[in-house]
Amino acid sequence: MDKIDIAKLIDENTEQIQSLIQVKVHYWQTYVLFSGLWWFGVISTIVPWIIWFFVRKKNSTDRILYVGFFVMIISLMLDILGDQLGFWHYRFNVIPVLPTYFPWDITLMPLTIMFLIQVKPKANPFFKAILFALLASYVGEPLIKWMMIYNPIRWKYTFSVPIQFTIYLISHYLSKRNMFQKLT
Repeated sequence: MDKIDIAKLIDENTEQIQSLIQVKVHYWQTYVLFSGLWWFGVISTIVPWIIWFFVRKKNSTDRILYVGFFVMIISLMLDILGDQLGFWHYRFNVIPVLPTYFPWDITLMPLTIMFLIQVKPKANPFFKAILFALLASYVGEPLIKWMMIYNPIRWKYTFSVPIQFTIYLISHYLSKRNMFQKLT
């Protein structure tokens, strides 16, 4: 098969995907937008950030946001990967064309880790990582599954534990970095 035939196959596949995305957006506009679970997602995305703004340790804002952005990027990448590989999918997305659950990836994951890093900063990071991994995997995921937002197709909560554990430990490590050169 030459590159013209391959390009044609890829273009046809892309057209099919775009057609299905249009159907998904139609369903979202008709059934999800402004539903109770959509509002839950919007509120879960915005309100925790407002609360964090007032309760954060002001002198650690930059450092802790650095960690938060790392968690957001990793969460989004893993969520997209899991969705695209068919491990899970979300039903009541805040934004219809993104295969991730924004409240989880952009707010709940990063803010929970940011909070745990700031509370009891001298506590053993392995203990905090285990606590975070178990709560995220065995409380957070089952809760959004029960709400029918999350549908784990080929995924078990237990699979998430080592991933969440690792994300927390890397975040803790990043929160301790202070080797930034001043901009001139």
